[in-house]
Amino acid sequence: MSRPDHLSETLPGLGRVLRRLAPYLRGHRLVLTGAVLALILSTLAKLAEPWALKFVIDTVVPSASGDPALAGWEPMTVLTLCAVGLLAAVMLRAMFEFLATMGFALVGNRVLTRVRADLFRHLQSLSLGFHTRSRAGDLTMRLVGDVGMLKEVMVTAAMPLAANVLIFAGMVGVMVWLDWRLALVALAPLPVLVLVSRLMTGRIREVSRTQRKRQGHLASTSTETLAGIRSIQALGLEARAAQAFGGANDGDMKAGIRGARLAASLERSVDVLAGLGLAAILFFGTRQVLAGRITPGDLLIFVTYLKHTFRPVRAYAKYAARLAKALAAGERVVALLDEEDAVRDRPWLPPAPALTGSLAFEGVSFAHPGGAPVLHRLDLRLAAGKRVALVGPSGGGKSTLAGLVLRLYDPGAGRVTADGIDLRHMTLASLRAQVSLVPQEPLIVSGTVRENLTLGLAHEVSDAEIRAAARAAAAHDFIAAMPGGYDAEVAERGGSLSAGQRQRLSLARALLRRAPILVLDEPTTGLDEKSAAMVAEAIGAVSEGRTTLLITHDLALAAACDRVVVLDGGRIVEAGRPARLLQAGGWFAAAHARQRGERPHALAC
Repeated sequence: MSRPDHLSETLPGLGRVLRRLAPYLRGHRLVLTGAVLALILSTLAKLAEPWALKFVIDTVVPSASGDPALAGWEPMTVLTLCAVGLLAAVMLRAMFEFLATMGFALVGNRVLTRVRADLFRHLQSLSLGFHTRSRAGDLTMRLVGDVGMLKEVMVTAAMPLAANVLIFAGMVGVMVWLDWRLALVALAPLPVLVLVSRLMTGRIREVSRTQRKRQGHLASTSTETLAGIRSIQALGLEARAAQAFGGANDGDMKAGIRGARLAASLERSVDVLAGLGLAAILFFGTRQVLAGRITPGDLLIFVTYLKHTFRPVRAYAKYAARLAKALAAGERVVALLDEEDAVRDRPWLPPAPALTGSLAFEGVSFAHPGGAPVLHRLDLRLAAGKRVALVGPSGGGKSTLAGLVLRLYDPGAGRVTADGIDLRHMTLASLRAQVSLVPQEPLIVSGTVRENLTLGLAHEVSDAEIRAAARAAAAHDFIAAMPGGYDAEVAERGGSLSAGQRQRLSLARALLRRAPILVLDEPTTGLDEKSAAMVAEAIGAVSEGRTTLLITHDLALAAACDRVVVLDGGRIVEAGRPARLLQAGGWFAAAHARQRGERPHALAC
């Protein structure tokens, strides 16, 4: 895709971003109209400022030399009125500029807040497939950094550019009205300025795009490093992580320096050409005054206006890098807002009815975008209220199958049904409200134990229900032993709890959801023998009467379920009651025997 490479194409890029954000301006039209009106009035006041000085030079000064230019007016009276008029023009301009700035800032910040909130909601609505393809640090950069840069588009850059364009048009009009020949001389450097801008702003914008991408990579690298800090320290990978971060950081620094150098070069070019225009005005304008074609005050107007006439280009040179960064950031935000996902609610979808929990996978195939097939025309039925264990070698498709139940993905072929209804024919919220997930890494947030147990519940629960769920999940004893009990504060990500305690809190939360379907993803992985035994006992209580899909490598835990399904290479290679599979002598029996040899105890589900 070709990129805009000069000023005339940068402004349409700004227009595209603003058009996409236009719906967010609804409700702010009154403030925005007031800000635009104040901007116009400040421009008129700016145009009026030098006229008081022109009048003094053309009338008061000659009068002091004996020239009756004032027609009976006292020179000091006229001088006083001109000084007051100049002060009034300056004060009015300052007031209107303040009102315009505040109006644009007010609208910009309100819009910024809404954009960020909508972007966050949109990110949460995108499927797991999208998040698997994306880097968390880059998404965070778009949400926090890029949305913040949009303020540069709406306030810091767009408003000064709009004001300076108005000033440019007004001053050029007045200069042409005073003396069109001298106006042509004054504006002669402008074509050169346009050419210089066309040559340099594209390079500035491309550097800004590159820098924004590098900053997204930098954010991703730091996020991944800090998220895995435990493993990095344990494996002694600090130097390698620092090297990776340092490379990204150096790249960002080089791009920033290059962008600053280009912006500074453009700004200095504008200054030189503006000086050339002033020199031409001084030379030819003075000749016009001496020839009597214009007054000294007219020449003063020309000189004053010319200094401001070049301001739009000078301002663009000043804001070129910031505007380019803002546009690059705006394009990244707009692209994310426009990101469409296959897993989404359709407007006509009804909510799911109260489910009994029966599940069916009918000819289901699935592959991640650009990846090898994970599931191959898989058929599987789970009766309501039964516990089914999914076992098999890693990479066999077990977690993918669980993700399909929650519609974290949609199948590429076939369908998944609940109570005979295709999951794609019910809203996501109503489906997920009837599925409890206990992941391998439980979600624990900073807050009290009680807040963590009731996290995400759509219904009120009593203190007695919370304690009963904690007892069923074998969590009450360790909660009661904590200072504050159920009101004890838990560190972020459960850092103050053991892995087994976090898992039992997650099981108690699943019980409180009262969902007919329970999905357990490796609930005992990484736990010591005692913790695993306690979690296994809690699973038995929590899964009672619920359709349970248990993904596990703990085959003793799987053997206590109603049914075992062995997945290998995305296909079902064995399925049946645990006792029958143990007698059949297949994969499950052999793996179960090996595991019992390694760990002779058995867990009761």
